[in-house]
Amino acid sequence: MPVESRSFRKALGCFATGVTVVTTLNPQGKAPVGVTVSAFSSLSLDPPLVLFCLGAATSSLEAFRSFGHFAINVLSEHQRDLSIRFASRSEDKWVGVPFDTWDTGVPILKGCLANLECTVEDVRDGGDHVIFIGRVDRLRHQEGGSPLIYFRGSYVDYGPAPPDGVL
Repeated sequence: MPVESRSFRKALGCFATGVTVVTTLNPQGKAPVGVTVSAFSSLSLDPPLVLFCLGAATSSLEAFRSFGHFAINVLSEHQRDLSIRFASRSEDKWVGVPFDTWDTGVPILKGCLANLECTVEDVRDGGDHVIFIGRVDRLRHQEGGSPLIYFRGSYVDYGPAPPDGVL
């Protein structure tokens, strides 16, 4: 029995995910590019590899394919606005967004739970998505804080984390 795409999408929505904004530079290496991505995962500790997936019809796909570097910006629960902004097709999504740059020049969003600057190691076709595998070259992370979570098509408000040592 074939899997119906709407049912498949609903079933996958039952898996809660963190939310990231993946950033790079345009092919000329001058203008920042960013897109909200929940299809992100660690891949290997040694060497330190991560992966993310972009829809094959994503307008910024060529920038990610050609620049050779990207950053994963793991959003905190207070950055829902950034998730919505970078999920849009707006041309001015970078207006007023504070960011740093590190070694490769890709935008590193401020206030995130974690930021990973990566070099593209491999790009693979994955059905209607493209899979990017990157080697982590530099990172930073916050001690404490809570992630932005997406579940069944909505952001999740789950309240404050319990004190350390309390389950």
